[in-house]
Amino acid sequence: MIAFLEGEVVEKSATQVVLSVGGIGYAVAVPTAVVAALPPVGGVARIHTRMVVREDSMTLYGFSSVDERELFDRLTGVTGVGPKVALSFLSALRPDAIRRAVVAGDAATLTVVPGVGRKVAQRVVLDLRDELGGESELVAEGPLADVRDALLQLGLTPVEASEALRGMDVDGKPVEELLRVALQQVGR
Repeated sequence: MIAFLEGEVVEKSATQVVLSVGGIGYAVAVPTAVVAALPPVGGVARIHTRMVVREDSMTLYGFSSVDERELFDRLTGVTGVGPKVALSFLSALRPDAIRRAVVAGDAATLTVVPGVGRKVAQRVVLDLRDELGGESELVAEGPLADVRDALLQLGLTPVEASEALRGMDVDGKPVEELLRVALQQVGR
């Protein structure tokens, strides 16, 4: 297995980089964020890799960190998510945004990924929630539902709204006070 490549950047495109390592040019499929972080052609870069072997191909996928590669591995373990779709996840969303969406049970956020519909997004949430440290889905009821609706109306994403409400103590407090506390949690 090839754990990483370190060498001169020979070519860069939107989703691929070619690294020259020991006189051999390795074509590596990468998320768009990796391409943006690479030095210009001629510079030296290190890319953490995962080789995927299929009947008809051997493809290297590259990542900026070991953590990103591990998330790719977890995504490809989900039914309906192959390496190209997992790479699309990492191109469309940062790894921490993917984790937050999965932990919060927010499949809607994951549907922004090209090629990912509601069913695949729900499957990703279902399969990875426990692996990524998720708890049971936060269901907002009563005053918390009103606060969540207000947060969504203010432009927060469902993930941000769920995070702001997580662990909130209602104790008969008015909605206005709960909203103020939730807004204080948003920036943290």
